[in-house]
Amino acid sequence: MKKHTRLLAAVLAVITLLGLFATTFSQPAKAAETTKISTIKKRGTIKIAVFGDLPPYGWVDKNGKRQGYDIALAKQVGKDLGVKVKYVQVNADSRVDALNSDKVDLVLANFTVTPERKQVISFAKPYMKVSIGVISPKSKPITKVSQLSGKNLIVNKGTTAEQYFTKNSKGATLQKYDSKTQQFNALKNGRAAALADDNSYLYAWVKNNPKYTVGIKHLGPNQYIAPGVKKGNKSLLKWTNKEITKLNNNGFFDKNYKQNLKPYFGSDVTAKDIVIK
Repeated sequence: MKKHTRLLAAVLAVITLLGLFATTFSQPAKAAETTKISTIKKRGTIKIAVFGDLPPYGWVDKNGKRQGYDIALAKQVGKDLGVKVKYVQVNADSRVDALNSDKVDLVLANFTVTPERKQVISFAKPYMKVSIGVISPKSKPITKVSQLSGKNLIVNKGTTAEQYFTKNSKGATLQKYDSKTQQFNALKNGRAAALADDNSYLYAWVKNNPKYTVGIKHLGPNQYIAPGVKKGNKSLLKWTNKEITKLNNNGFFDKNYKQNLKPYFGSDVTAKDIVIK
């Protein structure tokens, strides 16, 4: 009798285990969540990635307040959504990861649209156009790409300038830095002959650093700056596209240019060079 009891108990245990396994493996894997507009509104905040060391687009002033062209756009986005903005400071090479790891909902950090980035994230409608430029000391100006051969050239990791010169090194040796602050300090310290990045803020930088010049003003075709959204987040992408169109139509970007960019640029740059119509 005891043997039969033990056997029955063992059979029941096996059946129970099989049932647990069946339940576990029959349940579909939980799909990755995307932050919809309704979720953001319910939460009351939108997490936006911005730069903290890139005047005039995104930086922290001496009073600890965020300033710049992208910051003004982020504030307007929050206002039109009816939520508070939570800023998440990023470097150029951490923007994609910030989206894909759900650290942020939206990237407004001078984010250039490229085919490589479009494979892993989505871009909303662009709100700026730029090109690659190269700065160098006025005492030893680099005015032609051929002059870079055999010289050290500074680039910021994760930027279009890094991508461009990785494919078209022109004989230059690339020095890659994690942040804008690091790359500009490296140039000032004489670690390289020149520095390549988006020309729009290079103009702004040399205005405050008159010992340097934008010797090469344009490289490659015009490129476009746009908000970055996690791939698959159709709700936020659709809303952001409508927002960019609305802000363009009501003159927001012209006003933003006059307030946040024009004071930093010399005569080399005008609103027509930056604002997309």
